Amino acid sequence: MEYLETAAKVIGYLTSIGGLILFMVKVWKEQAKSKAGQLCLLRAEMLKIYYKHCDCKTIRQYEAENFVMMYEAYKARGGNSFIDEVYEIVTTWKLES
Repeated sequence: MEYLETAAKVIGYLTSIGGLILFMVKVWKEQAKSKAGQLCLLRAEMLKIYYKHCDCKTIRQYEAENFVMMYEAYKARGGNSFIDEVYEIVTTWKLES
């Protein structure tokens, strides 16, 4: 009888641990999707600024500051090198006030 009680407790613990693992995997997947979405939005906004000013090669100071902050956030979130060349170009443009 004692054996059955111990086995029931072990099964209960394993079930709890399994449920916790499944919950953690679900949260991790949702965070990965959120991160990918954030990277996509940052990249899109940086490219929008780039294409808006690429002909005149001048940029308003607040847009340049925003661009740099978005770039830093993009890289901090694990963004790839796709935007690095764009960043290098934008940071050479003349600033307007």
